[in-house]
Amino acid sequence: MIGVSIGLVFLIFILNKKTGGKGIDFCYFPNCRVLKDMRAKPMSFGENLPQQYRDTLLVRSFLTDGDIDFQRSETKTKPCKTYFVEKSEVVLKLKSCPEGLEVEAVLQE
Repeated sequence: MIGVSIGLVFLIFILNKKTGGKGIDFCYFPNCRVLKDMRAKPMSFGENLPQQYRDTLLVRSFLTDGDIDFQRSETKTKPCKTYFVEKSEVVLKLKSCPEGLEVEAVLQE
């Protein structure tokens, strides 16, 4: 019992150091990894996107809580990939390039 408790204390210190004290945020699943990659890129908006959807906070909420539809997305194209991110009946069409992220369209479904 003493060994288990000492091990738990070390584990807590290691996890705190690895996550920066913000909690556990390990991205091993494809959805999480792609969204994390897109959050790290600079964002721009397409010319055809309506003004009401040119809100970085709205897009960041999709990149935090959204789900990627990999069946509709074009993940094999080079250099830019197109992703469809869904959140509560609304879908964002995003183009992810090495130099940045572009919000192309907002689709209502």
